[in-house]
Formats: sequence, structure tokens, C-alpha cells
Amino acid sequence: MKTLAILVGGGPAPGINAVIAAATIEARNHRLRVLGILDGFKWLVQGDTEHVTELAINDTSRIHFDGGSIIRTSRTNPTRTPDGIRNVATALQSLGVNHLITIGGDDTCYSASHVAKAVPGLTVAHVPKTIDNDLPLPGDVVTFGFTTACNLGKELVRNLMQDAATTERWFFVTVMGRHAGHLALGIGGSAAATLTVIAEEFDERVSVDRLADILEGAIIKRRSHGREHGVALLSEGLGEKLDLASLGDVERDAYGNVRLAELDLGRLLKERVTTSLKSRGIDVTIVAKDLGYELRCAPPGAHDIQYCRSLGYWATRFLLEGGSNAMVTIQAGRLVPVPFGLMMDPKTGRIRVRYADVESEMYQTLAAYMIRLKPDDLERPESVAALAKAANLEPAEFTRRFAHAVGR
Repeated sequence: MKTLAILVGGGPAPGINAVIAAATIEARNHRLRVLGILDGFKWLVQGDTEHVTELAINDTSRIHFDGGSIIRTSRTNPTRTPDGIRNVATALQSLGVNHLITIGGDDTCYSASHVAKAVPGLTVAHVPKTIDNDLPLPGDVVTFGFTTACNLGKELVRNLMQDAATTERWFFVTVMGRHAGHLALGIGGSAAATLTVIAEEFDERVSVDRLADILEGAIIKRRSHGREHGVALLSEGLGEKLDLASLGDVERDAYGNVRLAELDLGRLLKERVTTSLKSRGIDVTIVAKDLGYELRCAPPGAHDIQYCRSLGYWATRFLLEGGSNAMVTIQAGRLVPVPFGLMMDPKTGRIRVRYADVESEMYQTLAAYMIRLKPDDLERPESVAALAKAANLEPAEFTRRFAHAVGR
């Protein structure tokens, strides 16, 4: 009897269990043994073959409704040391694994591509999972979990917007998304947050002062409209555009990525903006929050359930029909395997990142409805006068101070 193993790596995302269920059911219907590898690569890199569980149809037939992962997950990186991939290969061979489905983001995909090379005869399919939506797929194809995360995030931000209006305060909300701003834009756009700032807006490294002035400019613009409240979303990836050396030592994960949550970007910007406004006699209450962990294990919505069941089913079919070394995608309702080699960035040797396109009409629509300083605000004397009054500055000084906030 041949064996299919299923493994989940990286952070959780709504829909993981639906992939596991569909893959298991299809494999069992073809008389394969199915093993769930517990905790991602955590135990396999140690050569441990004990942390596995056999999956059956009865175990998985209704788990598609549930968030989280029944086989858990981890961020263990088997490519970190030469022994890591070797131990994974030995463990999979000891378990008699013929086919492997990995479920994860760019780091898990990168690891899967190395495992595929290390185990002769092993066929490998990767299922793209991340609420960050940053894997190299066509622009209109989302990674699973993204739509559910956006919908729940929209509801949470809606509550914050109501709180802000009720208590006349601002919220600076840092939204998960290590590299790309898709999740921040998806939540900010659907909730109609006051503004959303993402890393893709900036071609080069951006200073903390410039980010603080963008936010302060939005507060001032709202004050000029007679409103003392708002919600600003910040993509977590902004941390990657900062000069990290100026912020001191930062923590990194097993893949070498900066743990952006540890930067506490929202708190840092809150302190800068509050101090600046207070120096001019403007008292504004700002609350810094993070948004991300609340989204990752949410029960998947209808779209993600159906999408993930398709991905799990076709990942198994792809392997059974002789396919390997590819990420499984569903495009226009059809299976489109993307070979691992086509996903690599030749400059970094790692999986390419799909960034938010700030030149797209979709982004321009979202930007048009944001309340933030824009170039034409500094071109009309009456606008400058109103903004300067709200900022407790002279018009010329206001223009000098906030010109870089609008890219001038």
C-alpha cells in the first residue's frame, strides 16, 4: 500500500483543515494510507518518525468547518542546516512515504522544493496557504485563508471605527503581512478605514519620521474637517522598509525573517505622533493595536472552504497521476500546477514575493477614499491655510514640514 503524507508549515490560515480533509478522502478512496505529520518539519528534522498520525475518512469528513490545523503546524526550517533536509529525507523514507503534500507559504514551499530533490522517487505537491496573499500567483488568484481573514478583519476594524467615533480617539492598527500589504489593503478597503499605509508605496527605505508625518498629516486633515477620530492601518511589512540598524537589535525567526511584530511599529509611531502634536498644544488620544493572530484560526468562510477542498482534492490527484515538484493552484476553475523552478527569484534563490500593485486601478480606488495628505492639499492656498490652522502652524511652515509626507 502506498502512503501519502500531509504536512503543514508556517502560520495558521483559515481553510487548512479543508485541504487536509479533501486530500485524505481522495487518497483513501484510492486505497492509500494517509499520514498526518505533526508540527510541520519540527520532528522530521530530528529524524523522529513517532510524531505522526494516521488519517481516515471518518476522522476528516467534517473538519472542513473548523479553523486551525488538526495536525498543528510549526515554522521549523529544514534547510537551515545540511543535516535538516537529510534527516527529513531519512524519516520520510523510514515511514514509507511515496507522496507528500505540504501546506504553507513561501518558506514551506521553499523547504518542499528541497525535500523533493533529496528523496528519490518521492513526489511532492505544495498547496499555497497564507493570509498574507503574497505567493507568486496571478493577480486575481488569492491564497487560501485570505478572504476569510479579510472578512473577519473588516468586522474587527469596523468595531474600532465605532469606538474611535464614540470616544474621539485614533487607533493605529498594524496588520499582519511580513512582506506585502495585501491583507492591510483588503481589510482597510472593505472597512473604509481612514487610511491604510503599506510598504509598497515606498521605492526606497522610509524613515520613521516620514511614516509618523503621514499619520500626523491624516490626523490634521481630519481635524480640519471637524473630526477628532480615525483608524489608520499599517502593513506589518513597513518594518522591512525601515533602517533596522537605527532601531537596535531585532529578533528573527528560523528562516532569518525579522519578527516584525517585535518592532511594535504602532507603539513607536504613536509616541512620535503624540509627542509632535502635543508640542503644538494638540492633545490626541492614540491607541496602538496589532491585528493578525485573531484572524489565523478563524473558521473558514464558504469561499475558502470550497476553494480549499478543491486544492486538497487536486493536489492528491496531481500526485496520483504522476505529477510532482509543483505548487497546486486553481485558476479560472482549472488545475494549474506551477513548477517550483518557476517560483524562484533568481536574485535571492528563494520563492518570489507577490507585492501589492500600487499602480493598479484597484489600489487607486482604495487610495481615493483615504483621508490623508495628498499633493493637491499643498497646492491650493485655501487648503494649506485650513490644514495649517488645524495643525497650529503657519502655512509656510506646514508646507515645509509635511511636503515629504506626500512624496514631494
